[in-house]
Amino acid sequence: MTTIQEQNKELIHRYLDEIWGKGKITAADEFLSPEYKRYLSPLAEPLHVNGQKQRLAGFRAAFPDVQITVEDMFAEGDRVVFRSTMRATHQGSFQGIQPTGNRVTVALLDVIRFGNGKFIEHWGGPDLFDLVKQLGAKFPIE
Repeated sequence: MTTIQEQNKELIHRYLDEIWGKGKITAADEFLSPEYKRYLSPLAEPLHVNGQKQRLAGFRAAFPDVQITVEDMFAEGDRVVFRSTMRATHQGSFQGIQPTGNRVTVALLDVIRFGNGKFIEHWGGPDLFDLVKQLGAKFPIE
């Protein structure tokens, strides 16, 4: 593994600590390239830096005590893949679901492509289906 790959992995740990752990959304500019694209769905336009900041702020408002634990992390070339676990309490509105007070534990899987020491592209994220189920949503396919 190269020094750059190790630096990229460390950058992810710092991002998770600063943005998710401490809620410092304004620190996103330290991590996200001006060309940053956040892909949430193959059918949707990617978010850019400001859209990602809004998404992060909304998520933190709904789950202000969110903590993410990295379970596995792999680096190859200009990409880092990590599997993590999110634990949080639902204390604000999320996707139209009013606060439930439910404690959630959700799996995440992310892939980040780096360039010049910043995130350029980002895919993946939390298992939203499992998350909304833990908030009490009912689905006819269960």
